Amino acid sequence: MQVVNRKKKINYEPSLIGANSAYATLQKISDNPKVTQYLLQIPKEYCNQPLTVKWKLKALGVKGSWSSNAILDKRFRTDWEMPQVESSISIDAPVIGLYGYHDENIMTIACSDAVNDLGFEAALREEDNHFYCSIHFFSKGQPSEDYSSKICIDTSAIHFSLAIQNAANWIFKGNNLDHKIIPKASKVPLYSTWYSFHQDLDEEALLQECRLSKDMGYELIIIDDGWQTMDDNRGYDYTGDWEPDRFPDVRAFVEQVHEIGMRIMFWYSVPFCGKKSKAYQKFKGKFLTENHYWAPVFDPRFPEVRSYLVDIYAKALRDWNIDGFKLDFIDDFKLYPESETKEYDGRDTLSVAEGTLKLIQEINTALISIKPDVLIEFRQKYISPALHRIGNMFRAFDCPNDSLMNRVRTTDVKLICGKAAVHSDMITWHKEEPVEIAALQFSSLIFSVPQLSIRLSERREDEIKMIRFYTDYWIQHKDILLEGRFTAFKPLANYPYLSASHSDTLIIGLYEDVVLPVEVADHHKIHLINGKTTASVVCSFSQALTDWNVTIVNCMGEEIEQSKVSFHSGVHEIKCPLNGIIFFVK
Repeated sequence: MQVVNRKKKINYEPSLIGANSAYATLQKISDNPKVTQYLLQIPKEYCNQPLTVKWKLKALGVKGSWSSNAILDKRFRTDWEMPQVESSISIDAPVIGLYGYHDENIMTIACSDAVNDLGFEAALREEDNHFYCSIHFFSKGQPSEDYSSKICIDTSAIHFSLAIQNAANWIFKGNNLDHKIIPKASKVPLYSTWYSFHQDLDEEALLQECRLSKDMGYELIIIDDGWQTMDDNRGYDYTGDWEPDRFPDVRAFVEQVHEIGMRIMFWYSVPFCGKKSKAYQKFKGKFLTENHYWAPVFDPRFPEVRSYLVDIYAKALRDWNIDGFKLDFIDDFKLYPESETKEYDGRDTLSVAEGTLKLIQEINTALISIKPDVLIEFRQKYISPALHRIGNMFRAFDCPNDSLMNRVRTTDVKLICGKAAVHSDMITWHKEEPVEIAALQFSSLIFSVPQLSIRLSERREDEIKMIRFYTDYWIQHKDILLEGRFTAFKPLANYPYLSASHSDTLIIGLYEDVVLPVEVADHHKIHLINGKTTASVVCSFSQALTDWNVTIVNCMGEEIEQSKVSFHSGVHEIKCPLNGIIFFVK
């Protein structure tokens, strides 16, 4: 990465730094002083060295920093720490934001290039208390064509979560992805086999879970790792051939699932080619690395590698009549110390990012020609807008039985994913967990699509009641929860409350014992989900509530109280069971 002389003056306006900067142009292309756009252009022959766009910002009122994979650490960084954000087609999103003490946007930075490797920084320099902002280009690979991308710097005084969503939508529009049609089936509750079965898959047991989950509103099942091998060591030695060792007749099994009324997807670890597979011998010498701790990694820069992978997925879609794919481990398509970077030797590009893009485009072309509404799931960290060319389901990174992490991860993914379906990590909890605590797994991810992964056939009656209630509630209000105006609050406190609103309805999830500000506005219906482990809900209403009907239910949907109340504006305490819901109706 380009090292900048600390004594060199950095302007408040973006400027170019690098040995090749004389050959690049950075042109302002917008007149809006609060949302400024720049066009960066440079001929391909000068993209063989790092190029940096830099500027600075006075450190006034900045509380923290947001990026799509900051997770629980949304503080801002100093300039002597590691680079803050690295994005490419296979990891994260090209967006970083600074926010203030009242969740206001200070500065959100985005780049339209969601394919190539970029580095982002918005770091405090202690010598002068300025944030030194930068975007680094060409540090890990050279594009094969003349380079052009846009940069957007938003300093609007709006809520930070709106600024992030605006930046994401700007990237989608710049890549002609803003009008993509998202299949309805990507936004239904689904059952996943991973935490409930792991690799120990059994057809009859799976069909039983399908029947039980379908009865509760689940319309899709993902058959995860294990279907392709009889080995149950949680490794990837047998990946690469993708033969259904555990399913004597996959097509017949798929038909049985369809007869139950569910769609079905299968898991594939896209980059891995295990050393015990036949494919490993066939593609010897065509790997990015053979030293990955799980399995050798295919090199997508070889056309024959891409063709092999595309044919596998197309054949499964066509021959088995499945409905989609969980395409895993895309983030392992990257440069390794031993990866070839100078010689083509049969590759049609030297850029791993471009090779990955070619693979994604070829998969997309092949699959939609067979089934236009094919379902494709990707998982955090690979949530790049570039993957929306094919992906329509984006899931939070694995966090089993961790309701807090699931809430934070689904929120971060949701802010950056536009119209695509944002899915929770699979829901699981111990069989002996009290139902009021188990319900945290649902209340914490209510603004995303639930993925359930427990053995329903082995669960208590109260657990089933809770699952049914929360699933029914989610289905009934999913248009608001998924499509409504979404606001995330207090990122440095791990989003202690979240909200979504549409028309006359406001839904709030409360996850910590804080005074909850409730903006009544023109809403005639307010749902307040007490997604925490105390029964005290303290609200500060923005205006008086006169003669509102209030119904309180517990986590199983059982009515606890119904009354007509009037609240003056200001602070009030309401008692609500753990993970219950308070319904206010005007």
